[in-house]
Amino acid sequence: MLNEKRKEEVIALCQELVHQYSYSGNEKAAADVLKKYFMSHGFDDVTIDRYGNVIGVIHGKRKGIKLLFDGHIDTVPVPDPSKWKYDPFRADIADGKLYGRGTSDMKGADAAMAVAAASYAEDTQKDFAGDIYVAGVVHEECFEGVAARSISSFVQPDVVVIGEASGLNLKIGQRGRGEVVVETFGVPAHSANPEKGVNAVYSMCRLIEAIRKLPATHDDFLGDGILELTDIKSSPYPGASVVPDYCRATYDRRLLVGETKESVLHPIQELIDKMSAENLSFKAKVSFAAGREKCYTGECIEGERFFPGWKFSEQDACIQKILKTLHEMGFHPEITKYNFCTNGSHYAGEAGIKTIGMGPSRENLAHTIDEYIELDQLTGVTERYMGIMKALL
Repeated sequence: MLNEKRKEEVIALCQELVHQYSYSGNEKAAADVLKKYFMSHGFDDVTIDRYGNVIGVIHGKRKGIKLLFDGHIDTVPVPDPSKWKYDPFRADIADGKLYGRGTSDMKGADAAMAVAAASYAEDTQKDFAGDIYVAGVVHEECFEGVAARSISSFVQPDVVVIGEASGLNLKIGQRGRGEVVVETFGVPAHSANPEKGVNAVYSMCRLIEAIRKLPATHDDFLGDGILELTDIKSSPYPGASVVPDYCRATYDRRLLVGETKESVLHPIQELIDKMSAENLSFKAKVSFAAGREKCYTGECIEGERFFPGWKFSEQDACIQKILKTLHEMGFHPEITKYNFCTNGSHYAGEAGIKTIGMGPSRENLAHTIDEYIELDQLTGVTERYMGIMKALL
């Protein structure tokens, strides 16, 4: 049961998390807040792994499944705090809303997961079947699912609950995300004699027009496999009196279930092969972007930017158990999907682990100026998380 004391507790924990600057790679202060809460509220063990993910566990007295609640503790930066109505790190409360960077994305859910686990363990005296894990995950904003690989290897969960904003609805799928890099190669020359060179930008323009005509893949539940140009740059830059010999374009590719690295790149590679055969001066390459970032632990996290999509059936036995319990509690969540990428790309998309999403607040509040979470969403999801624990444990 979520009484007034526990409601105050989850609000206070959310505020304490918001106070911490925890941009990707600098999450230590937020991890320490969660670690302190875990250690003082009945968790049996706390682990901080090599990336800096903080993982707390409560063991039930009886054998059962491992239930993992996943919430990232990094946030996107605040470029200009002066544009905010309230200080983005002060965690002010006004008109039933808690304001601050990360309130919706997703320190509110982090707090709710921790308080829900501690409350459920207290109410049951740990007499439940299974283990509850709560993970505060690093570097999600840069690498959806990459740091989560370390968590799933350590925990080996049977079911995962992603706490990204869902308006208290139940998410059973999402499109994934791939960052596709297209490169064209030319021959440099003085711009007074362009005929002596090959302009890589012109080659890129022709390739972009061909890519735009590719048909989108489609899934009736998840939607279209979008391929959208997001940036383009040439070299040398600035190109004073030089025909550019290199051009790079980046595409955001929204991935559907079953799409692989090979199937995504294949149609673009076919275009490149065709254009190369028609014009020997045309040279191009397509690949996935790779990233490398430093963690606050000193460890480096890296990976190719390919994060698979996933979905489960509403009729799945696990999902039906959760729905039955939530309905009995008087909650009637809509069954829907995330429109953005989450750590579910690893748990469900890569590892095939049963995964659902449920979080407080609205998806469109993430990364915004004057980001906030409504207090009734924050406390409401805490109670629903306890319901999920009851349903599965």
